[in-house]
Amino acid sequence: MPTARDLLPTITAAPGTFPGSVLRDRHPAIVEQVRAAHPYSPEQLRRLDALVAEGLTGRIRPLPPDADSERWPDAVAWAGWLAPYRWQSWFDLPFLVAESWFYRSLLDAVGFVEPGPWQGVDPFAPLKTRELAALPPVPAERPDRDALLAASVWGNQADLGFQLVAADARRHDDWLVDDSAAFWDVLDRGGLAVAWVCDNAGRELVADLLLVDRLLDDGLASAVTLHLKPRPHFVSDATVRDLADCLAGLSSAGAGGAVDRLREAAAGGRLGVAADAFWCAPLELRDAPPALAAGLRAADVVVLKGDLNYRRLVGDVPWPASTPFADAVQLPGPLAALRTLKSDVLVGADPAVVARLDADTPGWRSEGSRALVQVLA
Repeated sequence: MPTARDLLPTITAAPGTFPGSVLRDRHPAIVEQVRAAHPYSPEQLRRLDALVAEGLTGRIRPLPPDADSERWPDAVAWAGWLAPYRWQSWFDLPFLVAESWFYRSLLDAVGFVEPGPWQGVDPFAPLKTRELAALPPVPAERPDRDALLAASVWGNQADLGFQLVAADARRHDDWLVDDSAAFWDVLDRGGLAVAWVCDNAGRELVADLLLVDRLLDDGLASAVTLHLKPRPHFVSDATVRDLADCLAGLSSAGAGGAVDRLREAAAGGRLGVAADAFWCAPLELRDAPPALAAGLRAADVVVLKGDLNYRRLVGDVPWPASTPFADAVQLPGPLAALRTLKSDVLVGADPAVVARLDADTPGWRSEGSRALVQVLA
């Protein structure tokens, strides 16, 4: 039986829309940043140029059935995901598919997967390193837990792909939905197994780690599993390597105590790491593979960070903003979504507030200046 989500059209990157601007402006800017950060070969540069040209003016070309398995170990999966859209314009694709295919194609262009000198070299690493180098000192005093939660939420602005095209000035006080009290009501039950689905590396992951340390240290969480990307994805998406870099950055910023506790928690089995390929696929959470779905269901609470995970959670479709959060989510509770808005998808918001913002602030849903904490208990 079709669900309410199935009755809504899939968001596409049609020209004149926010998703269209991502393909038209953001993706070429990302390629230019990657080109400038590495001494790539003529062949790598040719592939990058071809990717930009195809994304702007070309059609989705299906992978050949004999695609080189060293370059495309995931060829079968991608052939299936792209099959309904072959030879269509990138701008006609579902937005989630177009974005995911761009980043997978970028990894192919720079030789991230295939054997060679660039295998496993994160094309976004210089951008991430530069952000960590500018990490401010962490205050020595024990912070208020609401301040840690707010830092984790607003840390979601630290999306390097978003920053390429966003204005520098951002507000940090515009809460569209604030279920912080409900968040703590859930965690205050204590001794919970928490699945923490990460978004960006750098400042956001640093803020997340400080909050996770607090949950473990206060006994609110008995165990936390950090769900990371298995390979580079949306520019600053956090990988396992980024976790190690962020712990080192925290130590340099004066949070050595938190880092020591997190390392001890990892050694004792209370802090775990997972990196399922699903998080780099153009899929919603209802399509999660059985093992991952079972792991998320087994957690006492799931925390999902960021814009992309929000789109996976409720569906990348144009919900009426007043749709109850509980009616849209694709996981059983308890769960919490922590996000700054950088795309159009939104549920569980006050319709009067949304109407006012729509009238007074064009583009407000994607400018990163509003944040939300939404909880399903």
